[in-house]
Amino acid sequence: MKILLFGARGQVGIELQRSLQRLGEVIAYDQEEFDLTDLRNLSAEIQTISPSAIVNAAAYTAVDKAESEPELAKTVNADAVEVMANEAKRLNIPLIHYSTDYVFDGTNTKPYVEDDKTNPLSVYGKTKLQGEEAIRFSGCNHLIFRTSWVYSPHGTNFAKTMLRLAAEREELNVVSDQTGVPTSASLIAGVTAECLQKCFQRQDEFSKLSGTYHLVPTGKTNWFEFAKRVISKAIEGGEQLKVSPDSIKPILTSNYPTPASRPINSLLNTDKLTKTFDVYLPPWEQDVDHLVIKLIQGITA
Repeated sequence: MKILLFGARGQVGIELQRSLQRLGEVIAYDQEEFDLTDLRNLSAEIQTISPSAIVNAAAYTAVDKAESEPELAKTVNADAVEVMANEAKRLNIPLIHYSTDYVFDGTNTKPYVEDDKTNPLSVYGKTKLQGEEAIRFSGCNHLIFRTSWVYSPHGTNFAKTMLRLAAEREELNVVSDQTGVPTSASLIAGVTAECLQKCFQRQDEFSKLSGTYHLVPTGKTNWFEFAKRVISKAIEGGEQLKVSPDSIKPILTSNYPTPASRPINSLLNTDKLTKTFDVYLPPWEQDVDHLVIKLIQGITA
């Protein structure tokens, strides 16, 4: 099996390079090796490689910057995805793609299920939804995994930012009225490999498995409690920080305006994923604690 991976050096892409290796040869591209805005070249490259599956972990993820770069965000998050989907259909291979809680407006009082009405509040959310729709319209076999609040030892993310700021400042203000679930890139990659393997084992049923799934750990939290968990575990692990959990102050979203609006409720119902693929989704705290240990030990591999 030959798997073509885009976004290889992103948080999820790095983990995917590991998890997908047990399924076959992984041909991995990042933005430095391949420009996804060159749509004609993208189509030609997929045809040349003729993979057994395409896994797209590439995305324009600068949520606030997207408000001033809507065309670039659309090209990467929607137009390039449309090309991948059309080529997947032509080659009769599956496309694995990652989407986001930002396709919802956050007004639900319960966790969102896959078929709930979408209503993105930001350019980022709108372009990610356009990518989803392009995949469905193409008719290719696909797995679209919507996830939220992604973090890893690599790149820039909330957990790493909190540790950095806690070492520099004596007080932190963190938004407390946005609810969601922190999701580790390693969990996303592991579940991806497990689901893709099961799809290939049941190729005659792939069209029935094809669809959109929510992929997050169990439980729920908010950014304020997430920050407290990260700081607490770092101090327990011996890290010297200026900020203690008690000196983190909760604030409202309205007190921290950003160019792009965020959904207040980012909770995603994962029943469809767990029932269809029989995967285990751990409590969110488990992977967060593991990440903090790795970071304070200086382990990124």
